[in-house]
Amino acid sequence: MILIDDTCVSEDVADKFFVCNLDKCKGACCVEGDLGAPLEDAELQILEDIYEKVKPYLSPEGIAAIEAQGKYIKDWEGDYSTTTIDEKECAYAIYDEKGILKCGIEQAYNDKVIDFKKPISCHLYPIRITKYDNFHAINYERWSICSDACDLGEKLGVPVYQFLKDPLVRAYGEAWYKQLESEIKDAKL
Repeated sequence: MILIDDTCVSEDVADKFFVCNLDKCKGACCVEGDLGAPLEDAELQILEDIYEKVKPYLSPEGIAAIEAQGKYIKDWEGDYSTTTIDEKECAYAIYDEKGILKCGIEQAYNDKVIDFKKPISCHLYPIRITKYDNFHAINYERWSICSDACDLGEKLGVPVYQFLKDPLVRAYGEAWYKQLESEIKDAKL
């Protein structure tokens, strides 16, 4: 484990390899699973605020799901996640011309329509963060749908933490990330 401030980073984040391979998986992480993307409490109001600007990017099915269920849902444990279409793909996901699922929120961000990239849990994937009272556990989540991403990451020599530099900086700051790099480098010496 790597301890930085109030975070505990799994060694898998440093040692395992990962680079998304959307041509192979087709964005399966936006479809698979029991719920939509986990949301932070602060993101709930953001989804409310940006919805009308994001709506033109969404599929008719996504819009119908959001308008029927709400911009996010609360699960049986009291946690929030993005709305889904028929309990499958995220209502904010859109298919591109190649049949690859991408994020409608992120597309609106890329087009400079909004200033919110996408939920941090999506941006950080395959890292999952568990928040405890005194610290955050930062873990690499292995999932069979990402086996092609693991293969590509290994082929290219890109560890999980390097692939996810931008979202890790977004979540914890530049100084934290530099310390993570330093800790990993020191551990390998």
